[in-house]
Amino acid sequence: MSEHVLNLESIPRSRRHALVFPREHGAWGMMLVPLLTGGVLGLLRGGHLEPVVLLTVACLALFWLRTPVETLLGTSLMRAQTPEERHLAWRYAISFSLLAALLVGALFWGGSAQGLAILGGVAALTFLAQAGVRRLGRKWRMPAQLIGAISLSSTAPAAYYVATGSLDKAALALWLANWLFAGDQIHYVQVRIHSANISERKEKLRRTQAFLLGHAVLIAVLLAAWSKHWLPALALIAFLPVVVRGLAWYLQSHSPLVVRRLGWTEMAHAVVFGAMLITGFQLG
Repeated sequence: MSEHVLNLESIPRSRRHALVFPREHGAWGMMLVPLLTGGVLGLLRGGHLEPVVLLTVACLALFWLRTPVETLLGTSLMRAQTPEERHLAWRYAISFSLLAALLVGALFWGGSAQGLAILGGVAALTFLAQAGVRRLGRKWRMPAQLIGAISLSSTAPAAYYVATGSLDKAALALWLANWLFAGDQIHYVQVRIHSANISERKEKLRRTQAFLLGHAVLIAVLLAAWSKHWLPALALIAFLPVVVRGLAWYLQSHSPLVVRRLGWTEMAHAVVFGAMLITGFQLG
């Protein structure tokens, strides 16, 4: 159907934005921080900058692509309902698909085909699994986010791989570390939102025991990874700020939850984590 027949201006600006722009702002950090940790560490170990730049733009295109695709498939809260909305979503989906295909093709041509194919396959499978889990209802929201974080944090080994040409233990360890960190952030944000109206510390402790258990599991996995020589000891220190943040929350007096402030605080934690993780791997 031709452009002049479909009046895209009839779509309200706010809805047009919601149909094609990624809505999960925290997911940007979950993708970019791993990408930077893998890319910077790869460069520090003698890797090449050009493929990291190509991968970064490709990841941004693929990340943006997800929103119009979900809009068309109806797997998100925002769904294309009119011919104009479907046309808008298709236009963005095709544009970002072509851009991503061009950049990934350039990376494949440069010799990064095998590793990127493996990582891309895993990311695609987890994306589909996340979409399926989302359909189970709101109670499955956090498990869906944890599954999605596997895909987002795969940018760490991908960036390290295209920089160095090696999909080795360090690349996989970066993936594990970034996914564990993302999982802790997801759990913390969810527990803060669902306990926003709890003022008594005893009730807070009773209602959020799963978060404490998650912290214990996180520490146990980190220690196991260190004992198996997957993670250097200095890299474990990168998790210290968020572990302390989570435990200190139980000691704080009740105050109104400001979601935007929480988001910026968690973004700051992610940046600090990324810098400390790179330092830990490089010096460890």
